[in-house]
Amino acid sequence: MIVLLILLCLQIKHWYVDFVNQSDAEVIAKGIYGDIVGVWHSTKHGIFTYLIFLLIEPNLIALFVGVVDIILHYHIDWIKRNYGNQDIQNKKFWAHLGLDQMAHQICYLGYISYFVVV
Repeated sequence: MIVLLILLCLQIKHWYVDFVNQSDAEVIAKGIYGDIVGVWHSTKHGIFTYLIFLLIEPNLIALFVGVVDIILHYHIDWIKRNYGNQDIQNKKFWAHLGLDQMAHQICYLGYISYFVVV
């Protein structure tokens, strides 16, 4: 049951940070490698991921998973912005957006698996 709760919290976090709280500047900056605004976007993801795992099990695993989330989220977003289609009228845009979202979800499954195993 705890696994489903973690997954639910990660889903809500992802929706909030990526679709509600993301600024226009973050959307643009995610495509510029090393830009502090794009790094901040991924850091918000990592902070929330850390807090989710910290509530479940307050130890260094929560911090580790949060840092890994920053790194992976940053690079997944950067790849989408630089290699994905950016025209929402183009069918490829939706395929690339779906691939981006699937990559984030696979990361979440990996974090949960790591958490359960360790």
